[in-house]
Amino acid sequence: MSIYKDYIKEIEERKGQGLHPKPIDSAELLSEIIAQIKDSGNADRSDSLTFFIYNTLPGTTSAAGVKAKFLKEIILGESVVEEISPAFAFELLSHMKGGPSIEVLLDLALGNDISVAKEAANVLKTQVFLYDADTNRLKEAFNSGNEIAKEIIESYAKAEFFTKLPEVAEEIKVVTFIAGEGDISTDLLSPGNQAHSRSDRELHGKCMITPQAQEEIKALQAQHPEASVMLIAEKGTMGVGSSRMSGVNNVALWTGKQASPYIPFVNIAPIVGGTNGISPIFLTTVDVTGGIGLDLKNWVKKLDENGEPIRNEAGEPILEEAYSVATGTVLTINTKTKKLYNGDQELIDISKAFTPQKVEFIKAGGSYAIVFGKKLQTFAAKLLGIDTPLVFAPSKEISHEGQGLTAVEKIFNRNAVGTTPGKVLHAGSDVRVEVNIVGSQDTTGLMTAQELESMAATVISPIVDGAYQSGCHTASVWDKKAQANIPKLMKFMNEFGLITARDPKGEYHAMTDVIHKVLNDITIDEWAIIIGGDSHTRMSKGVAFGADSGTVALALATGEASMPIPESVKVTFKGDMKEHMDFRDVVHATQAQMLKQFGGENVFQGRIIEVHIGTLPADQAFTFTDWTAEMKAKASINISEDNTLIESLEIAKGRIQIMIDKGMDNHNQVLQGLINKADKRIAEIRSGEKPALTPDANAKYYAEVVVDLDIIVEPMIADPDVNNDDVSKRYTHDTIRTLSFYGGEKKVDLGFVGSCMVHKGDLKIVSQMLKNIEKQQGKVEFNAPLVVAAPTYNIIDELKAEGDWEFLEKYSGFEFDDNAPKGEARVEYKNMMYLERPGCNLCMGNQEKAEKGDTVLATSTRLFQGRVVEDSERKKGESLLASTPVVVLSAIIGRIPNIDEYKAAVEGIDLTKFAPPIKELVK
Repeated sequence: MSIYKDYIKEIEERKGQGLHPKPIDSAELLSEIIAQIKDSGNADRSDSLTFFIYNTLPGTTSAAGVKAKFLKEIILGESVVEEISPAFAFELLSHMKGGPSIEVLLDLALGNDISVAKEAANVLKTQVFLYDADTNRLKEAFNSGNEIAKEIIESYAKAEFFTKLPEVAEEIKVVTFIAGEGDISTDLLSPGNQAHSRSDRELHGKCMITPQAQEEIKALQAQHPEASVMLIAEKGTMGVGSSRMSGVNNVALWTGKQASPYIPFVNIAPIVGGTNGISPIFLTTVDVTGGIGLDLKNWVKKLDENGEPIRNEAGEPILEEAYSVATGTVLTINTKTKKLYNGDQELIDISKAFTPQKVEFIKAGGSYAIVFGKKLQTFAAKLLGIDTPLVFAPSKEISHEGQGLTAVEKIFNRNAVGTTPGKVLHAGSDVRVEVNIVGSQDTTGLMTAQELESMAATVISPIVDGAYQSGCHTASVWDKKAQANIPKLMKFMNEFGLITARDPKGEYHAMTDVIHKVLNDITIDEWAIIIGGDSHTRMSKGVAFGADSGTVALALATGEASMPIPESVKVTFKGDMKEHMDFRDVVHATQAQMLKQFGGENVFQGRIIEVHIGTLPADQAFTFTDWTAEMKAKASINISEDNTLIESLEIAKGRIQIMIDKGMDNHNQVLQGLINKADKRIAEIRSGEKPALTPDANAKYYAEVVVDLDIIVEPMIADPDVNNDDVSKRYTHDTIRTLSFYGGEKKVDLGFVGSCMVHKGDLKIVSQMLKNIEKQQGKVEFNAPLVVAAPTYNIIDELKAEGDWEFLEKYSGFEFDDNAPKGEARVEYKNMMYLERPGCNLCMGNQEKAEKGDTVLATSTRLFQGRVVEDSERKKGESLLASTPVVVLSAIIGRIPNIDEYKAAVEGIDLTKFAPPIKELVK
C-alpha cells in the first residue's frame, strides 16, 4: 500500500473522531501527492491539490522542502499546473515562513530572469525568518553590486515587512464567556492527561474546557459574528500553573483567527481576561500569538466610610462587583484610548495591554515576527552603513540616578543587548537579553520542535551555554503514545544541538530526571538567565523564567529573550526554626505570612521574589524557588553566601560529570564546557575577584517581606479547600493551614513523595521514618498507599551508596524496572509503598493519577482540580500539599496526624533545616 493510501485511511479514521485530515509534514507523502498532481488523469489529483495547497506544514519540515522546490519549478515553467499559476506559487511561498521557502526565493531573486527576480524580491520583502545563511547570501550579492539584493536590503532597513502591515483596528468588539470562577489553571484549557496530542492541534483542541463549553462558544460566535469571544476567569487569574502554549493554541483555535489560509489549525489573536489579570507566564504565551490579555478588575474590595476594606467573619475582604462581564456581554476594546467600554460607558483603563511593544505584537500577528524583524532591520542598516531607522517603538529605558540595583536588575544589565551604552537600567525597562541555559520538556517538546520548524531554525544558537531536552513528563508509563512521540522528539532535539534525556542512538541509558533538577544542576553561574518550557523553571542559581514552547524555541534559535525588567519583592528571615519543622513548612509559611502582612494582597504576583536564603545549598534552596510558581511570581532569585554558592557549584560539577560519564555530551562538548565555566566561577569567588551575586544596599523593591521563623510551630499544609462556599477560593495555593486545623481526623487515601519539590534529603527522611517506626512498632504497615518517585537517578545512586535505598526497597511492594517499564497507567493502588521511576509521576497527572475522589497528601506543587486526582460521583478529589514527614506519616496511619503524633514520628530525624544568614546579603 502507498504512503498516500495510508494517509487516506488515516483520514477516514479521523472522520470518525470529527477531525479533518492531519497536516502533512512528511516529504515522502508530499512527493507522492505531487506526482499525482502532475498526472492529469490521476483519480486523486483534485484531493492531492487540496492537500498540497491547504494542508502542508511550513518552515523546515521535510514536506516544506518538497513543496518549495515544486513551487520553484512552477515559477520557472519547468512544471505546469493549471490550478497553480506562477503568481499563486509566489503567494504560497510567502506563507511558508522560512527555511526552504527563503532558499527558493533567494535563488529566484538572485537569478538571471529579471521579471522573476523582481517578483521574488517583492515576496522576500515581506519575510522576516531569515538566518545567517540567508543574510550571508544577500550580503554577498549586495557587495557584488546586485541591484535586486540592494533593493531587498533597503526594504529591510526600512522594516517594510512591518510598516506595510495593516494597522491594529481602533475598536475590537468582544463577547464575554466565563470559562470558570476563581483562578483558571491552564489544565482547564489544555489538560495534562491529553499532553500526547498537543502537536495535533485540531485533536488537542477538543479537550479545551468541556464539549458543552465549546458549544456555548460556537453559539456566541453565531449570535455575535462581529465580535471575538473573550474567555474570562471571573474573580480570579487567567492561566495559572503551567505555561501551556497548547492552552493558548486551544483558545486561539476556538476564538481566534486563522494565521494563514494555507496553514491549517494555526490560529492567532486570542483574547483573554481575568478579574485579577493574566498569569505572567501565560501572558507571555498570549503575546507570542499576537493576542490580548486584559486585567479586568471587575470585582473590587468593598470599603467602609473610612476607605478601609470591609471583612467577613474569616477576616477576608468582601468583594463587590464593579461591572458585569457575565457570559454574552458585548464589550468594546478601544486600542487608541486604551479603555474598555460597554456601549458608551467607560469601564476600565487597559493601557497595560496596549503598550507600544504589545501593539506591535498584535499588528505583526505575534512576538516572533518582531524579534526576527528587529534583527533583520539591524543587519540591513549595518550593511548599508546607516543608523537603524526608528520604526519600532524604542525600548523603554528607565534609569534612576543614585538608586542601587536589585539582583534581577544586575543580571538583566549584564545580559542586555542593544541598550544605550553605559546606561544603568531599572525595573520597567524593556530589555533584550542573552539566554544562558534553555530547557525543553517532553510533553511540550514536540510543539517546540514544530515552532523551530515554523521559524526555519535548524541549529541551536551559539549564544546558549547549554540546553536540555527532558524525558520526565513521560517517565511513568512507556505506553504507545510515548513510544510514538518521544523517540521522534529526542532525535530532533539531539540533532538541533540539545543534550537529550534519551539517546536517539540508544547508546546511553535513558535519563528521565525531572527537568527542573537537571536545569538547576547545569546552571553554573548565578548571573545566568534560564528559559524553560515549564512554569517550574525556577532555578536556585540565576534567574529562570518558565515559558511556552514558542518562547523556548525562540531562545534556542536566537539565544535571546525579550521582556521588561520585573519589579522585585525582597524576602528575608528572622528567628529560629523549631527542631520539629521542615524547610517545606517555611516555604508555605512565607506565603501565608506575606498575605497576612499585606491584607490579602499577593505582592508576589507578577514580580521577582528575591529570597535571601544564603545558607542553603542549591538542592534545598530549590524547594523555595520552585514554589514561587505557586506564589504566582514571575520568577525568583536566591541570594547565597560565597561558601554556599561554591558548595552548590561543586555539587553541580559532579552531576554534570556523571552525565558526561554516561555518554550524554555531544560533539560540541557542551557539558564539559559547563564544568569549565563552573571552575572559572568558583575561582572568581574564592579569589574575591567576583563574589556571589548580591543586590545593592540602596536597591528599591516593590515590597519587603520578613518571614518570622519563631511563629512557625506546626507543619503548614496548602489546601485546595474544595468545598469553600466561595467557588473563587477553591483550588488556589493561598489557603495555608496548620496541621492542628485537621484535628488528627482527616482521612488520607494516598500519599505521594516526589516531584521537583523534593531533594535527596527528603528521600533520606522517608528511609529514616520507616526505620524509626519499625523500631518502635516492630513492623511498618501502610494504611494508605505511599508513592515515592525520586526526582533524579543521581539521587538514587547516592542513596544506594549511602545505604538508604536498600531500606526503601525493604519496605516497598513495588520497585520500577528500567528493563521492563510499565506499559499502562496504574488505576488502583494497594496500601503499600511504590518506588516509581524518577520523573514527574503523579505531579504531572498526564499518565498516572490517584483513584477518583481520593484525598491525596503530596509533596508536589499542584493542587488544581483534576490534576493529581479527579472527582468521583461520591466526592471531590483533593490534593493537599505538605512536607515529606507529614506525607509519610499520613500514609502510614491513613489520616493527617495530630501535632503530638507528628513530633514523636520525627524525633531524631534529620529534617531539612535552615538558619538565616548572620549578615545582610547586600553590596
